[in-house]
Amino acid sequence: MTLRFGYGTNGFAHHRLGDALRILADLGYEGVALTLDHHHLDPFAAGLSSRVAAVAADLARLRLGVVVETGARFLLDPWHKHAPTLLGPGRERRLRFLGHAVEIAADLGAEAVSLWSGVKPAGLPDAVAWDLLVSGCADVLETAGHHDVRLAFEPEPGMLVSDLDGFDMLSARLGSPDRLGLTLDIGHCRCNEHAPVPDCVRRAAPRLLNVQIDDMRRGVHEHLEFGEGEIDFSPVLTALEGAGYRGLVSVELPRHGHAAPRVARESLAFLKQMAGIGVTT
Repeated sequence: MTLRFGYGTNGFAHHRLGDALRILADLGYEGVALTLDHHHLDPFAAGLSSRVAAVAADLARLRLGVVVETGARFLLDPWHKHAPTLLGPGRERRLRFLGHAVEIAADLGAEAVSLWSGVKPAGLPDAVAWDLLVSGCADVLETAGHHDVRLAFEPEPGMLVSDLDGFDMLSARLGSPDRLGLTLDIGHCRCNEHAPVPDCVRRAAPRLLNVQIDDMRRGVHEHLEFGEGEIDFSPVLTALEGAGYRGLVSVELPRHGHAAPRVARESLAFLKQMAGIGVTT
């Protein structure tokens, strides 16, 4: 198999970013899903350009690919998780953040910037929510075009765009731009789609730019270590390979930072075993 495995830096929340990158490279990962956050390349802190240049140098030296993730929980609002979104008050802060993410991605040579819609505020009509989302995504796409960066939109259970049908609707309303692709969370396929997970992968494949992978039980939106849930990963990885996907397949375990090196090591060994790749330690 030629799949490229990465690891989400939100699973190394207790590590310095440079230390996390070195550990992941030493373990044999080929890339990282870099969540911009207070402790990992804060886009609002001083000295951003020099810090981005240092991370870019680390990534190049360690030969790590990168996708920029924008799902920091409390970066924009210390009181409310994932707020503000593109769908309500304060959306200008979200747009500013996404603009910074695109610029950082360009400087890092990132493969994509991953983003999502957010939860629809109570009482907001669906039509208004969709108009806000489409206009916001159009603004980010314009910025991405200026910097030659691709956007990978993630359907997220419980959000306005919760599944692949929702992504198809969003893409159509934006004119199906080539620069807009998909982030697919394999666990969400298990949780939220009606077809088997490999079929979900094959449906997403033509627009797929970024993959997040973890274990999950049907109907349970919780990131689990591999083997704790219900997903059969061998056919999932085979489906990705068969679809010709060459982007990162990044482990998404944001609640496991207390044991990050162990979990990262065991996750890579598991994925390589499922993919039929020899494991070295």
